[in-house]
Amino acid sequence: MPLLPGAEPFRRDGGDVGVLVCHGFTGSPQSVRPWAEYLADRGLSVTVPLLPGHGTRWQDMQLTTWQDWYAEVDRELRALAGRCTRVFVCGLSMGGALALRLAARHGDTISGVAVVNPGNKVHDTAAPLLPVLRHVVRSTKGIASDIARPGGTEVGYDRVPLHAAHSLRRFFQLVDGELPRVTQPLLVMTSPQDHVVPPADSERILARVSSTDVRQILLERSYHVATLDHDAERIFAETHAFLTRLTGGAEPEAAQEGAAAGGGA
Repeated sequence: MPLLPGAEPFRRDGGDVGVLVCHGFTGSPQSVRPWAEYLADRGLSVTVPLLPGHGTRWQDMQLTTWQDWYAEVDRELRALAGRCTRVFVCGLSMGGALALRLAARHGDTISGVAVVNPGNKVHDTAAPLLPVLRHVVRSTKGIASDIARPGGTEVGYDRVPLHAAHSLRRFFQLVDGELPRVTQPLLVMTSPQDHVVPPADSERILARVSSTDVRQILLERSYHVATLDHDAERIFAETHAFLTRLTGGAEPEAAQEGAAAGGGA
């Protein structure tokens, strides 16, 4: 099955600091590619895998589960760690949950975590019915392109396969139980107006991790796919500043300006 235009995985080798970026549920690398390219342009080694079942058609996702998605990012992390001296993980939405589980399970292999609107729970009122409903209804309306910026479009599915949604729900429950094992420095960037993942998920994550170096930034002008929205440049600059601080380099000028302007929480 051919890939959707823009859904291709991304990889660029740079210096000895590596960054793994994880895309979200029913989405594709396109949603986080500008984030990855910004970091790669600054000399970092960056990889964005295409999660199994994504980037083609929603029916292909019916055949995959969270174990497949997690195995892919786990494999990419191990490969990145094999060629870099320091490794960071980033993610959008479900990609944030994948990044947090990697942090919980890989410990000191990961030097820090940066997430945007990370998912922690399936909030749909029908979620408790998914174990049965998925055998009756194949899919429901899609969640892609929740973007405030006019003309902003995410390459993702227009339907959500319910088998996959059921697996996602179980994955979120698993990750929630593992959050106390996350000890790395953590940057959480949250959109107060998010029509896919409510800000309560970020608050839950912040309350449960064991990290002591923690910062939250509010993305006041963006919806869920903030990496393609009005606050995208701030996300990129703040992430680079976070990585630079933890690797002992100088803070980039753009992030200094953003910090001076305020907006964090």
